Amino acid sequence: MSVFIHPSAIVETTDIGLNTRIWAFVHVLNDVKIGENCNICDHCFIENGVTIGDNVTIKSGVNIWTGVTINDDVHIGPGVVFTNDKHPRSKQNFEIGKISIKKGASVGANSTLLAGIEIGEYAMTGIGSIVTKNVKSYALVYGNPAKQQGWIDEEGNKLSKQEDFWISNKGELYKETETGLMKI
Repeated sequence: MSVFIHPSAIVETTDIGLNTRIWAFVHVLNDVKIGENCNICDHCFIENGVTIGDNVTIKSGVNIWTGVTINDDVHIGPGVVFTNDKHPRSKQNFEIGKISIKKGASVGANSTLLAGIEIGEYAMTGIGSIVTKNVKSYALVYGNPAKQQGWIDEEGNKLSKQEDFWISNKGELYKETETGLMKI
């Protein structure tokens, strides 16, 4: 299979991986890199300077601005809001605040991400979360502002505490580090 681009989409980049699907009313600017096997749903806009990894799903109604990097295996829910300016003012220059979404993370529907943050590997933000700080790997956050509510495994299931480790329902062990959990 090759790249599928819906006839109503405007796709200016040619840097698109195999098996990627871009659906109706999507606009992708020229300086965008999109990996293999991605699914970009209806009514999305992707600005210059955005990088999207392999196996990424971007649901409908998402605008992705300059300075955003989405790594492999990430899920972006419908209506997620990315920002890239911490101090917005009309018609003034601004410094781009980058956002990085690490491998395997999921961003819940209608979450808002503040410029300058990082969502760690396999982390998850709950629906409608206002994410104003970095999210550790394997962390589950939600609320306004989003706060950590627990730890999850790579499939999004909550982990339970067992002595000095966290354990999945499959018996996989995780250990806490400065940046989140690490699978052992």
